[in-house]
Amino acid sequence: MRHLIYAAALIATPAVAGVEEAVNDYILPHLAAFTEAAEVLDDAAQESCEAEGLVGPYNAAFDGWMAVADVRLGPSEQGALSLSFWPDKRGFTERTLADLISNKDPVVEDQAAFEEISIAARGFFALERMLYDSQFNDYAEGDYACTLVRALTRDVVDQATALQAQWNDFAPLLLDPGSAGNTTYLDEAEAQRAIYTQILSALEFTKDTRLGRPLGEVARARPTRAEAWRSGRSLTQSVLATEAAVGLAEALADWELPETRAALDAVREQAETITDPSFQNIGDLMKRLDVEILQQKIDAVENAVEVEVGTRYGITPGFNSSDGD
Repeated sequence: MRHLIYAAALIATPAVAGVEEAVNDYILPHLAAFTEAAEVLDDAAQESCEAEGLVGPYNAAFDGWMAVADVRLGPSEQGALSLSFWPDKRGFTERTLADLISNKDPVVEDQAAFEEISIAARGFFALERMLYDSQFNDYAEGDYACTLVRALTRDVVDQATALQAQWNDFAPLLLDPGSAGNTTYLDEAEAQRAIYTQILSALEFTKDTRLGRPLGEVARARPTRAEAWRSGRSLTQSVLATEAAVGLAEALADWELPETRAALDAVREQAETITDPSFQNIGDLMKRLDVEILQQKIDAVENAVEVEVGTRYGITPGFNSSDGD
C-alpha cells in the first residue's frame, strides 16, 4: 500500500474532550480510507484508462472523499479546492480541459508540472467530465485524453497522500491546545469550537449550495447547477455530506445524540423519495418539493447538533459557523 499510516499522528498529547476522538477516530482514519480508495482508482486507470471501466473506482473514491470533503480546517482549508473545485460558476473546468486536449499540452507527461495547472482541471470534477461528458469521454487507449485521465487519477492520489501527511503534522495542534509554541489553538475551547464550526458549515453548505443552487427560484429551477449531476451523484453528495457531519459530531461528543441520529434517519428516508439522483427533474413542482423537504430535513439535523453538541460545549444555538463567533 502506498498510503501513509495515519497512526503516526496518534502522538502522546494531553487528551482534549471530544477533539481527540474527532481527530483520531474520525478525521485521520477517513483520510487514510480516502487515500486507499484513490489508489484503487489510479491503479485501475493505469491498467485501462477507458471511461466505462473507471466509473466504479471513481465513485468509490469520491464517496471516500465526501467523508472529509467539508472539513475545511488546517491543511484542508486550501488543499481541498483542487480535489473538488465546485461550484464552477464560470465553466472553467470545461474550458481548461478543452484547451489541454486541443493543444495536446505535454504537461500531462510531467506529474510535478501537472500539479501546477489550474485547479479547474484537477480533481473529481475534471475527472467527472472525462468519464461522463460526451464531449470528453469518447477516447481510447493511446489518445491524449487517455494520458490526461491517468494524470488526473495520479494527481488525486498525490493530493490525498499529501493531505494525509499534512494532517499528521497538524493534528498535534488540535490535540494539545495551549502548549508551548501552539499559537493556533490557545485552549481546549478553541479546538472544540474549530471542529464544531466545520460540522455546522458542512450542513449549511449542503442546504444552501448543494441543494439551494439547483433549486434556484420556484419559477426558474437550475438543475445543471447541481453538484456532480453528470455522474448522477447530486443526491449522494448531499446525503454523504450530512452523514459525514453527523459522524464528526458524534466523535466530538462523548455522549449519545439521539435527536441528531433521528434527524439523520429522516434525511435518509426523504432521500429515498427522490426519483432523480441528479436533480434534473426539479422543474416539476412536485419533484422540486421533494428536494425542498430534504433541505428542511438537513436543517433539522443542524438544529439537533446545535442543541445536543453546541449547548453542551457552551456554544449557544444560532452560532454563526461562517465566522466562528
